Amino acid sequence: MSEPSPEGRIWDLMRGALATRALAVAADLRVADVLADGPRPVEELAREVGADVGTLHRLLRALASDGVFAEDGPAVFRNTAASEVLRRSGWDDFAHLFGGAWMRAIQELGATGEATFPRVFDTDFWSWLADHPEERAAFDRAMEQGKERRIERLAGLEWRGDETVVDVGGGNGANLVALLKRQPGLTGIVFDLPETVRDESAFGERLSFVEGDFFQSVPPGDVYVLSTILHDWDDERSAAILQTIRASAPSGARVILLESVIQPGNDPNGSKWLDLLMLALFGGRERDEEQWRELLESAGCTIESIQDGLIEARCP
Repeated sequence: MSEPSPEGRIWDLMRGALATRALAVAADLRVADVLADGPRPVEELAREVGADVGTLHRLLRALASDGVFAEDGPAVFRNTAASEVLRRSGWDDFAHLFGGAWMRAIQELGATGEATFPRVFDTDFWSWLADHPEERAAFDRAMEQGKERRIERLAGLEWRGDETVVDVGGGNGANLVALLKRQPGLTGIVFDLPETVRDESAFGERLSFVEGDFFQSVPPGDVYVLSTILHDWDDERSAAILQTIRASAPSGARVILLESVIQPGNDPNGSKWLDLLMLALFGGRERDEEQWRELLESAGCTIESIQDGLIEARCP
């Protein structure tokens, strides 16, 4: 396939917000679920999802031009491999967030270095989630995406076999539920804010939920896992989280960060775009290897290894 022209490349970037919003509308209407059994005329789709026929046709036609849904005949649409992704738990929630609250924050992003979400919504993101339980549930489901890759990384580490693992900011506990199935000698603590949406009946006897604020204290444990937590915060606040862990951790406790490490060069890299989202929402950031080293060392942690997706350190 030929490279897009310079004008075509700029056009694709400029119209990206339209695609984000169209995908969110389709996800919120559950169009992919309605198309699960095969192609449907747009008139039927519109009746079932409660949309205007003409507008739904235009939205799906635009998405189909990028391979999300396909128009098999005049105004008859079906799923594609891409739209089937929206039927997996969490991906529709990502589309909803990107095309909803996150987009409102992103559109105010400038070059001042400040988070825009608090200015747009008159509160910080976490307080907003606490005030909107449905959005909190959508966020927690969205954060499960990539769980399999994270669990493979965690399960592939060396384990003594009897450690207590504290998942700091562990959300609904999906990561630890899966890890404990792979490592039957471990016990776990999911540590997060009380409003986190979770099903503790699925935890079992070896896993518990502890509510709290990781800027104040964390439960004692042998291994601390932070899965895409520190990218939500600037360096000062990230160091404060690590120092809170150090205050509770025994000497030699492991700290495992499941975080992106931005690579040098201009190859396509989703973390470079995610970095801008972190800036807009929280004033947070993705980091390259040097920045991760500076952060961990400033918090007094001993670095053992840094690779994209997995950073290992220890408390002194």
